[in-house]
Amino acid sequence: MKNPNQLMQTLGNLPAVETAPLKIDTGTADVVNSLFKELQAIFPAWRQAWPTDEALMTAKRTWVKAFMAEGIRQIEQIRFGLQNCRKLGSDFAPSVGKFIQMCQPTPEALGIPSHEAAFAESVANAHPSMAGSREWSHQAVYHAASQCGFHALNTMKAEVSRKLFDRNYDITIRMMLAGERLRNIPLALPERVNGRVTAAIGNQALADLRKNRGGHVHG
Repeated sequence: MKNPNQLMQTLGNLPAVETAPLKIDTGTADVVNSLFKELQAIFPAWRQAWPTDEALMTAKRTWVKAFMAEGIRQIEQIRFGLQNCRKLGSDFAPSVGKFIQMCQPTPEALGIPSHEAAFAESVANAHPSMAGSREWSHQAVYHAASQCGFHALNTMKAEVSRKLFDRNYDITIRMMLAGERLRNIPLALPERVNGRVTAAIGNQALADLRKNRGGHVHG
């Protein structure tokens, strides 16, 4: 018989959230039962949170609903939450809200810039003067910034644009975990020719064109 950890390694993902009354299929039930066995093993004082079998069953249904509402549908997210639980050093089981927070890997854990660094980069690149010369540290940063809109990042108050960006960055991280495709960073535009175009330069170019064609070019 497989232990809870083995089950967590092999089970599929949770179903998408539905508006109909919650129905837990066999696969989801196995995931939740395995999760709670892991939590009981990690937190010896778990009965403080779930003192009876009835309370435990109610908690399982509540957690499934919360997972679906918060977009926790990937087994990888639940594994990450369990890893963070083991680091808490507490005897008491976390609330579902706390566990959901621990299911969200930090950007640094995924090898991408922190929220603060990604926001600063996005605001800098959103400035009109950066058009055609933007450089992005990671595709995830570009995706989140483009979801916000460069104009919004450039014109909103800092506290408002920061909240907007953090939300889109969190969504981007969830997309990465789910293996969904992010927007590709646009290819850089060809470098412009140095120098300033003046009327004299334009007239000279026109004269050269006339000479090369051996005829007249009417302006």
